[in-house]
Amino acid sequence: MNFKIDTKEKFTTITVMQIELNDNLTEELLETASKILQKPTKNLLLILENVNKIDEANASKLAQLQQKFYENSASFVICKVQSSVEEQLEKFELLQMMNTTPTESEAWDIVQMEEIERELLSGEE
Repeated sequence: MNFKIDTKEKFTTITVMQIELNDNLTEELLETASKILQKPTKNLLLILENVNKIDEANASKLAQLQQKFYENSASFVICKVQSSVEEQLEKFELLQMMNTTPTESEAWDIVQMEEIERELLSGEE
């Protein structure tokens, strides 16, 4: 396995351990993330602090994965993105549509805010 998984009370973190998010790793990540969506705690923080290269196809898969989480009332936040990866995401015109933060603490804050928002919206129905 090329990433580390840590389960917390309100979210799961996946830390990618490789320097490149390649096709095989992305597929493994998609499979693991899909399993997380089936759990009671289905919010995900993806930590990319070790990644310094991503191609457009795999970046698009991450954007689609994030959308899948939001469609299933779960948060998906990418944090600790290296500047080289951020530049690549910007070049692919994906950065603005992805939920990214510089730190894990800020990612956790976003998860908490989105949890509250979902609770409020579900209470209005």
